[in-house]
Amino acid sequence: MRIFLTGATGYIGGPVLDALVRGGHDVTALVRDNEKARRVKARGGHPVIGNLADPEPFRGSADAQDGYVHAAFDFASGKGPAIERAALETIIAAAKRPRTAGSTAPAKRFVIYTSGVWILGRTPEPAGEDAPINPIAMASFRPAHEQLVLEAADDHLRTIVVRPGVVYGGGGGMVGDMFKSATNGLVRVVGDGNNHWPLVYDRDLADLYAKLAVNIDASGIYHANDEGDERVNDLVSAIAPYVPVRPDVRNVPIDEARTKMGPFADALALDQLVRSPRAHALGWAPTLHSVAGNAARLLEEWRAARN
Repeated sequence: MRIFLTGATGYIGGPVLDALVRGGHDVTALVRDNEKARRVKARGGHPVIGNLADPEPFRGSADAQDGYVHAAFDFASGKGPAIERAALETIIAAAKRPRTAGSTAPAKRFVIYTSGVWILGRTPEPAGEDAPINPIAMASFRPAHEQLVLEAADDHLRTIVVRPGVVYGGGGGMVGDMFKSATNGLVRVVGDGNNHWPLVYDRDLADLYAKLAVNIDASGIYHANDEGDERVNDLVSAIAPYVPVRPDVRNVPIDEARTKMGPFADALALDQLVRSPRAHALGWAPTLHSVAGNAARLLEEWRAARN
């Protein structure tokens, strides 16, 4: 299939690009500059230079696709939610374009939107895809965007929302930040560290996107996490033996963390148990089920990605 991908050089979109290319798909990837374009081309994608904040220049490339995966978010401008809304509207309009006579495209196009489990808020009991939402501040815009995508579904378009957990693997993300802090000798933990992070390995997450793209019955909301139910303290304890000097751990009260980090502090302190039954029903099975159980391997992966 011909698939249009945003965020192809990002922490989620990069592995998704790799998974789609491995699946034999023709991937057109929106990138911001020539350097990112070279990286996408080297990985088998077809780069188109543009900007989410200005959809008009990439509208023509989007119009020529069978499926759409939105895995980008503009964190830098301070206008991320508004930019994402405009990008989603452009993508949905492209996905709903009339079919040409004699088209050999799939019977239904698809749109996959990357949301996140923070839309659920605190979930001390395991929460599946049918759980009520109670978004933290950082995810307050997500319900409207999920609704925009889901309500766009019709007889010729299937729409999908993926809610990844805390993504790990490679050189970035919250777990990557923990590796960096531990290597530097001091890990700051917001709260008492007994909160659970619903985690997912980046390559396992990408495999779910690839499955959703080709499953003509896939639609609606899908959670993506490894269901390891690991606490922040579990992660710190597992990482500590593999860094040069055992790191000090400082527990930062939530009010102090909010002063320094803003709304991100509440994300770090969030306690969530999340389940992914609809993803498992597709045959999705994460290869990794634990950060703590794979700390040495993941730390080496983190180091390699930073070199």
